[in-house]
Amino acid sequence: MNTPKRIYNVLFISVFATMLGLGVVSPLLPIYAENLGATGIWLGIIFSAFALSRSAFMPVIGRISDRRGRKRIILIGMFAYAVFSLAYVVADSVYSLTTVRFAHGIASAMVVPIAMAYVADFSEKGKEGSRMGNFSISMFLGMGVGPLVGGFLNDTLGMDSVFYAMAGLSALATLLVAVSLPEARSGSLARPTASPAPMREILTLPVMRGVMIFTLISALGRGGMMVFIPVFAPLLAISPFEVGIVLSANTFLMALLQVPVGRITDTGNKVALIVAGSTIAALAIIAIPLSGSFGPLLVVTSIVGVGGAIQQPAIMALTVDAGRTIGMGTSMGAYNTVFGIGMIVAPLIGGIFMDFIGIDAVFYVGGAISLLGTAVFAVMMQKSAGKTTVGEAPGPG
Repeated sequence: MNTPKRIYNVLFISVFATMLGLGVVSPLLPIYAENLGATGIWLGIIFSAFALSRSAFMPVIGRISDRRGRKRIILIGMFAYAVFSLAYVVADSVYSLTTVRFAHGIASAMVVPIAMAYVADFSEKGKEGSRMGNFSISMFLGMGVGPLVGGFLNDTLGMDSVFYAMAGLSALATLLVAVSLPEARSGSLARPTASPAPMREILTLPVMRGVMIFTLISALGRGGMMVFIPVFAPLLAISPFEVGIVLSANTFLMALLQVPVGRITDTGNKVALIVAGSTIAALAIIAIPLSGSFGPLLVVTSIVGVGGAIQQPAIMALTVDAGRTIGMGTSMGAYNTVFGIGMIVAPLIGGIFMDFIGIDAVFYVGGAISLLGTAVFAVMMQKSAGKTTVGEAPGPG
């Protein structure tokens, strides 16, 4: 097997296993936190702690990976994933749970963004959308299967079994990376002879500037959805297993659509795809409080997944293209950092609205913010179109 294909396959399986472990916990962690006495605001703090540490460490880790190589960082991150997964079991207060989430976020900063940069190193010019879309299946599929597995484990073996499963899956991914993943040779990196670009250079690229602003506002709008749906669902008499189905349907659709949408992205208008997908998702989020039972909620969250699937390959393709100028680890780190900042603030905003207005307001405000981000992005890209044809896929040669 040639090296690029081997790297791709090993990273695909490893990231799938890691995200499966994370997905196992996602529908149950809000319930676990509430059992420890978490209010809406504390729910926001607990979930924001993960995104805070992830965002703080990603730029540094991404730049180190551009200089020193990626395998060692991914290996350390996956091992830490396994260790911190076990720490959830002994967390006995909102304070200790917040600490575990913060540590878990550091491990996350060393895995998925660096794996994405690893794959992007070998993405052919003009095929960024399909390559990154295909790889994104590993993340969405893992997060899609995870809630179903987590709900089943919780119902049959109890809450602790969910955390043990997350630890075991992370440990398996660690072994696979240690044994099978080759280190990328320096000649294969995006900037083999130069240091990674300084952070100010990132903001000079119109495409990257637009991607970062859109990603930040989009994450602000959509970041609270996965946190608060498990809290909203019991009001509709929906069981934890049905919550798992709702969350899984969203991510399954994103996974299934990555390949066809990725191909469209390579030959189509990336900005138009981003605007269309984001608008669809935002309107569906606003409709969540209007669903009165399991069936309508499943349909609405599935539409959110469709919208996300339409926009995701285009966002990643623009980020990869910028990475050829500023360094893949740097561009992926910047993208994931601003996404993480949105994920820090979104649960806090959602928690405040939940405590002071009601759970419905979380989704109304989130959808409105997403629509705002879409409009801002469209205007920015239109203004820069005269200087750079950012909406068109780069030619293959």
